[in-house]
Amino acid sequence: MKKAIIRLFFKLIGWKIDEASLPKLQKCVIVVGPHTSNWDFIYGRLAFSLFGIQPKILIKSDLFFPPLGWILKALGGIPVDRSKRNNITEQATKLFSESDQMYMVFTPEGTRSYNPNWKKGFYYIAQKASVPIYICYIDFKTKTGGFHSQFDPTGNVDEDILAIKQVLSQYKGKFPEKGIK
Repeated sequence: MKKAIIRLFFKLIGWKIDEASLPKLQKCVIVVGPHTSNWDFIYGRLAFSLFGIQPKILIKSDLFFPPLGWILKALGGIPVDRSKRNNITEQATKLFSESDQMYMVFTPEGTRSYNPNWKKGFYYIAQKASVPIYICYIDFKTKTGGFHSQFDPTGNVDEDILAIKQVLSQYKGKFPEKGIK
């Protein structure tokens, strides 16, 4: 029933989510892009529900005040205090090792504005947890979204991030001028 309502919602607003592209893994880091609008979270979270995925999403701790914080936690949000060094890589790796199924979602741009310098935590978490990275896209131009492909880190973080950027640069965010170039 829940999935039928989500499918109807996407159909009514003219979006198509590629349900056939769901990863066949139980654990992975998911990189979503381009991230140019708060709508990315809403559409993405609905799409993950359609896929039957309960994602974990690192979100700045400033947003975890009642009642928004309760909602964010229910949606898989994990508060992160970005003003401190919290060893998030170790905490995330521990979550992966303690879970039978884990999909941890990142928007490596780290902002809804253009940012050529991506945050690299997603990459280090995938390496340390020994899980692949899945590239997930949201394309406002064609009103489509889904999983593009699996990416296995090579150890060369700069080249790998450039390769992921190249994949995601073909998609357009709600505000294309703020997207990946």
